[in-house]
Amino acid sequence: MRSKFQVSGFRFQVFSTASQEIASLSSGFFDCVSRDRFAKFRFQISIFNFQFSILLCCSMLLAVSCKQAFTPKPEAYFRIDFPDKEYQLYDGICPFTFEYPVYGELVAIDSYSVSEPCWYSIFFPSFKGTIHLTYKEIDDNFDNFIEDNWRMIYSRIAQRADAVDEREYENSEINVYGMIFNIRGNAASSVQFFVTDSVRNFLRGSLYFNVRPNADSLAPAIDFFREDVIHLIETLEWKN
Repeated sequence: MRSKFQVSGFRFQVFSTASQEIASLSSGFFDCVSRDRFAKFRFQISIFNFQFSILLCCSMLLAVSCKQAFTPKPEAYFRIDFPDKEYQLYDGICPFTFEYPVYGELVAIDSYSVSEPCWYSIFFPSFKGTIHLTYKEIDDNFDNFIEDNWRMIYSRIAQRADAVDEREYENSEINVYGMIFNIRGNAASSVQFFVTDSVRNFLRGSLYFNVRPNADSLAPAIDFFREDVIHLIETLEWKN
């Protein structure tokens, strides 16, 4: 029995020793495996953190950009190059003279059924603009001409206007009296005027552009040709 126990004890001791060695080897093996897996795990975590950081930055930039107020850019228009101011004299068969721009083409209006002598248009083809001139001889109907002029401006042309600025003109030395109307806004005509001696002669004029009315885009052209209208008025003289 003793010997058997001793043998058994030896076997147990041998078995225990072998088990410890196996456990030690297994522990070392699993330690290596665990370190490798942990290294891979840390690498994956690093990649995840990097991706998350990029996503977070993008989200913050998007949030900031969405909070910024949108400011629309003002509408831009093409630059217009205008010629130098230079004028020439009209002295024809009509009972008046005046100066008009050399870059304008003076044409008698005789193609309309309502046309009368001394009706003219000054064309500016490069700018699609025209100054229309209509002459009337006064024959005890001066008040009618004034009333018709006011009706034309305030009942028709100024319907789409923002405002109408009136400016009187007087040159008593040569009996030239008149008024110029500056029409603000998207009206068909931006400048209207009349001059008279209140006795025999009445000349009415208007500035038009053959384009869709747009006060903003036409503003430079309107200002430029308004000066030509004023020059025409200031140089006009009656022959009779």
